[in-house]
Amino acid sequence: MTAPSDARPRGTRLPRLARRRQLLAAAQEVFVAHGYHAAAMDEIAERAGVSKPVLYQHFPGKLELYLALLEQHSEALVEKQREALESTDDNRQRVTASFRAYFDFVAGEGEAFRLVFESDLRNVAAVREKTEHTLQRCAELISDVIRQDTSISEEEAHLLSIGLVGMAETSARYWLSNFGTIPQEAAEQLIARLAWRGISGWDLTRG
Repeated sequence: MTAPSDARPRGTRLPRLARRRQLLAAAQEVFVAHGYHAAAMDEIAERAGVSKPVLYQHFPGKLELYLALLEQHSEALVEKQREALESTDDNRQRVTASFRAYFDFVAGEGEAFRLVFESDLRNVAAVREKTEHTLQRCAELISDVIRQDTSISEEEAHLLSIGLVGMAETSARYWLSNFGTIPQEAAEQLIARLAWRGISGWDLTRG
């Protein structure tokens, strides 16, 4: 069988972390091209330019590869949310930056975002737990800011943050599915304005 033209050349020795990144990049390409269930470990190894034994040294199976990709993209989303909240002390701008982080994430990841967050593998316990944990981590970052800048309780702040994260995720995913209908910046501003009209009703110390 002839190797695909974009397959990586075999025989190059890489440090373990670099090899892992290479394998994950190859796996993502194959998953996006064929979907999880139709993706084959043979093709992932071929695309990465390694033998199957090398692939299995790093990942025991296809699910482990998928979970590693999920972890990678989850960390990216949490980091984007953290950077957005730390980018300003003005709360109105924080709300806008927070929603922009979600829209930037789904726009930047594209098909890979759908693969990770809209896959039928969300019914798999390990995948569902990781996805829910990611959203919880984003909510905790927002909750910390709300508690710092309002007089409401920790439980109330967490509930509000869950609502904001849900709004961000749902609206960003819907926007992606209708890509091009509304410009990204206009969509971000629209949802941020809705959120700000609600959360600004509390006694905020800044913004």
